[in-house]
Amino acid sequence: MTGSDQSVGPVAERVRALLAAGSGRLPHPGGGETAQRWRALARVSRTDVVVGRLVEAHADADAILAELGGSPVRDDEWWGVWAAEPPSPRLEATQTPTGWELDGAKAWCSGAGMCTHALVTAHTGEERGLYAVSLAHPGVGVDHSTWRAPGMGRSGTGTVSFDHVPAQRVGSGADYLERAGFWHGGAGVAACWLGGAEAVTDTLRRAAESRPLDAHAMAHLGAVDATLAGARWTLDGAAAEVDADPLDVTAARVRALRVRAVVEAAATLVVDRVGRALGAAPLCLDGDHAAAVADVAIYVRQSHAERDLASLAALLTPDPATSRTVTS
Repeated sequence: MTGSDQSVGPVAERVRALLAAGSGRLPHPGGGETAQRWRALARVSRTDVVVGRLVEAHADADAILAELGGSPVRDDEWWGVWAAEPPSPRLEATQTPTGWELDGAKAWCSGAGMCTHALVTAHTGEERGLYAVSLAHPGVGVDHSTWRAPGMGRSGTGTVSFDHVPAQRVGSGADYLERAGFWHGGAGVAACWLGGAEAVTDTLRRAAESRPLDAHAMAHLGAVDATLAGARWTLDGAAAEVDADPLDVTAARVRALRVRAVVEAAATLVVDRVGRALGAAPLCLDGDHAAAVADVAIYVRQSHAERDLASLAALLTPDPATSRTVTS
């Protein structure tokens, strides 16, 4: 392990404590309690968005394994989901007489050096599959040295190398990506964004409770409160739709893109308005607030911004071949 940041230690302790208390075993999406799942993720992220991001990944792995028939997550395990596919590096999966092995490297792995297990995507020729792997194997290495940003710096995000590491195949790339649950998970990430935005807003709320604020700052507080309420209602409404029809893949994709767009916009507005209301002081003098702002700014960039909006619009555009809208 190289380039490890010692600040991840307290984060790891908090995540382990939460997982031990059951926070990683949330109701699975589509089972009738999706709103409770997303509210729990928002609550954890409001206390620390980095912790929430890591708990969300563990809960997502638990849901994925249940949906695809993998071995269930055990109480003493901490899982990551490492599925980013940049042009390089590349992780390869090879079937040997004794089972599957992973070789190569995987970038953008949050919880690297902290998680005990991970779900990872890897290539076999042109095909991509999803694999479950124990990270205790000596062939696993972690490099945190490429992460330069203060935002999400405590998440242990880095590049993980694999050298003949045994793995269990959970499913194909299509099994992972072409299911409604993939999109339900994407909406769950937005719940964490919401919790992070609420953490940023809490600084402004505390300021309003401790001293009189001018009219401009109060207007900012009103604006962020209304915006966050809209984002919460969006998540609750989306959760009800998931529970009503959890298997419609197209509807799930449209819903997740809408939810992520709404919550991303809310988080962006919150960071801007709280900064304008309070000025530089809390960003310079309040370490928790400065960390929350930096973490949220990085985390919401998991959104693909205009690309996601264009994808949403394409799903809503009438198909020229049929003159029918794909969905609404």
